Amino acid sequence: MTRAALFDVDGTLVDTNYLHVTAWWEAFHQAGHTVPMRAIHRAVGLGSDDLVAHLLGPDRDGRQDDGITATHSALYATSFERLPPLEGAADLLRALAGRGWTIVLATSASGPELQALRRALDADDVISGTASSDDVDEGKPAPDPIRHALDIAGATSEEAVYIGDSVWDMAAATKASVPAVGLLSGGIPRADLEAAGAVEVHASPAALLGRLDSGVIGRMTP
Repeated sequence: MTRAALFDVDGTLVDTNYLHVTAWWEAFHQAGHTVPMRAIHRAVGLGSDDLVAHLLGPDRDGRQDDGITATHSALYATSFERLPPLEGAADLLRALAGRGWTIVLATSASGPELQALRRALDADDVISGTASSDDVDEGKPAPDPIRHALDIAGATSEEAVYIGDSVWDMAAATKASVPAVGLLSGGIPRADLEAAGAVEVHASPAALLGRLDSGVIGRMTP
């Protein structure tokens, strides 16, 4: 039986959400926009184009979008060599792989950013593939990244679980009919993750690692 564990990365396996918040805040500031950090935090997990549109709205000057995104990317890139993996993240992936699960990353990150995240995580030996924002027409909360990750894993929605930290993760997995497991490590409240579709919520990768014999993962493991 195929079993696939599909993972978000930012805020789920690597502790980067607040680095993104400060980089986006400065990028918006340089473009003449004052965007509350709280609003930016809740938008992390969307692809860059969708994040800018979500935060600035349909009446924005769209000619600024590419510049804002480029500024964010440049600012965030200054942290590439010191991105901190979350405690237990790599151990969680290896424990699942050791139980026969196929590990696939489904993330809005791509290119050098994704490479930096994978270096920080240091678990390429058990990662079977990655569904990045470059691989799909629509990013989360659309189900496309989750469905692409399922294709990479060779699994059906009934044979998979998705682990993420944002409401966009929960919504995307739910739309793809994949059970969504939420982590609080990205800073989003439990109630919000549950309202977006999480079937269960854990504090962190380390907390989930300690509960692999229970919950949705335990029920799917022979």
